[in-house]
Amino acid sequence: MKQYEHPELDSVDIANVLQALADPCRLQIVRHLLESPEQEFACNEFPIEGAKATRSHHFQILRGAGIIRTRVDGTKCMTSLRREELDQRFPGLVAFLTQSAASPASV
Repeated sequence: MKQYEHPELDSVDIANVLQALADPCRLQIVRHLLESPEQEFACNEFPIEGAKATRSHHFQILRGAGIIRTRVDGTKCMTSLRREELDQRFPGLVAFLTQSAASPASV
């Protein structure tokens, strides 16, 4: 069974988080998670286009930046936002992303 590594947020720098969020596709993934904060999604349930390898790369970058958590559930990889941990480490970041998701033209 595949296991994913998730960094401790104490070791994550805000520059890494912002760099991960700078890509429009990755920002779209995070916005999708913000729309349903209590839900987990399989990788194929995100409204993004691209080859499977490209999608996997985007999830890998977001995991490495400490933004998402992925757990294996049978044959699916379920993804969720590390919202509480992000709020603790980077106060205001999730609120800003939530606000910008409501009005994408402001970002």
